[in-house]
Amino acid sequence: MTFQLHPEGSGCLYEQIYEHIRKEIKEGKLLAGERLPSTRALAEYLQVARSTVDYAYGQLLSEGYIESRPCKGYYACALEEMPWTEEPGGETGAQTQSGVPPLSGEGVIDFSPYDIDMTGFPFSVWKKITKHILTCANSDLFARGEAQGDYGLRLTISRYLHSSRGVNCRPEQVIVGAGNDYLLLLLEKILGRHVRIAMENPTYKRSYRIFQSFSYPISTVDMDEWGMRADRLERENVSAVYVMPSHQFPTGTVMPIGRRMELLRWAAREPERYLIEDDYDSEFRFRGKPIPALQASDRHGRVIYLGTFSKAIAPAIRVSFLVLPESLLEKYLRECGFYSCTVSRIDQSILDEFIREGYFERHLNKMRKIYRAKHELLLNLLQPFREEFDISGENAGLHLVLTSRGGSAERELVRRAAEQGVRVYGLSESMVEEAPDSASVLLGFGGLSGAAIQEGMERLGQAWKQ
Repeated sequence: MTFQLHPEGSGCLYEQIYEHIRKEIKEGKLLAGERLPSTRALAEYLQVARSTVDYAYGQLLSEGYIESRPCKGYYACALEEMPWTEEPGGETGAQTQSGVPPLSGEGVIDFSPYDIDMTGFPFSVWKKITKHILTCANSDLFARGEAQGDYGLRLTISRYLHSSRGVNCRPEQVIVGAGNDYLLLLLEKILGRHVRIAMENPTYKRSYRIFQSFSYPISTVDMDEWGMRADRLERENVSAVYVMPSHQFPTGTVMPIGRRMELLRWAAREPERYLIEDDYDSEFRFRGKPIPALQASDRHGRVIYLGTFSKAIAPAIRVSFLVLPESLLEKYLRECGFYSCTVSRIDQSILDEFIREGYFERHLNKMRKIYRAKHELLLNLLQPFREEFDISGENAGLHLVLTSRGGSAERELVRRAAEQGVRVYGLSESMVEEAPDSASVLLGFGGLSGAAIQEGMERLGQAWKQ
């Protein structure tokens, strides 16, 4: 492998290494199974710190371009055969614990996977922008706006998605709505009735219930360590798939590039097949850069991209967005374009300026640091638990998954935690089909202070000690 770094070029050094190796694999110059240089050897060759190469390899591992074989090294992965072109330039909500009364009140420590840290919210900035918008507003701002949302905000969202998630879209493809629930309701009008849909199991139960309310026939597809089994879709006879490839809820699985290509290839085989990508928790990844969206690899217009600002900014910011493929955009304009936008034009203007002026990016950077510190604290406090529990989903997001090695039932783990004044969340709450042998619980850390996390883990140590 020969290439040259450009210290003065665009992108930091680890990104240049990552981009070069990724391109070599995608173009077939690095063949499947071909061994890569060790991190030490490549660092010496490039005259960079070994940690720089570690970061690049870590990102490639997360995306599934390479694999690590114990005691052997790193090897290029096989990708689905699919034409590549040159690349240009989750709503939150509490759920109830089945069989265990919800804990609440003073002294209860709630490891909710849905909560976020509001102490970092930029109240002064939001107040300043709001004042500016209202001071400079004219009668146009209080008139009925465009059905898809104001063009200025849609333009800003399309630019942000391209720079941060690799999403390729025009502002005309973006639809703004008050929450994912509304956008899924709108999507039902676009896709039509009685659409057969496949979902991961476990999955985000709120979306499952919404699809149920449409009377959609729903098939569940089991997951392996790489996410939804794409090879199972043909036998299910579905035309739509709801998937969370960048950080699956609740397992935390990051779908590698090979599996993503399988899903895209499945969608491209037949007309009127679509992938609904819920880009859950995509902003909060604590090692390397965010995983590109599935839509970024879509070359046939089969991915419907769904995102929200509720987790990144605040739950009260009821602004979500849908990115439609061109073919569905035509159908939306023809059959659903008369539906009014459900977000206030004032709120749209505030959010537009918040993103456009760089405040959103600075807020995300601040929150990543806050959440990274909590994430590392929780992982350190979990060290004594590793003999009895497997820990997964730690690569991104605001929760971890603990699975008992000793066969302790999920219900028993939840009950014993509740006795110590701690609320944890069973994985079975997200299962469409019950898993009687479930022994996993979710620990969310987003809404807890460092002191609360420490106190909660001490209580769980007492609750779960054998």
